[in-house]
Amino acid sequence: MPPKVDLEKCTGCGTCAEVCPADPVVYEIKEGKSHVVHPEACMECQACVESCPEGAISME
Repeated sequence: MPPKVDLEKCTGCGTCAEVCPADPVVYEIKEGKSHVVHPEACMECQACVESCPEGAISME
């Protein structure tokens, strides 16, 4: 299951991309928000979920 970003909560800080072991292929910051661009690269480690300061990322 790829991560899902709640764009209402996301501030585009980039923490998810920094902690993702698959970085830079999973996350991209576009228009001030984090977007999952290659969900197939997700390792489902949930590092992004645990590190997001806004609680904007979840695993579906």
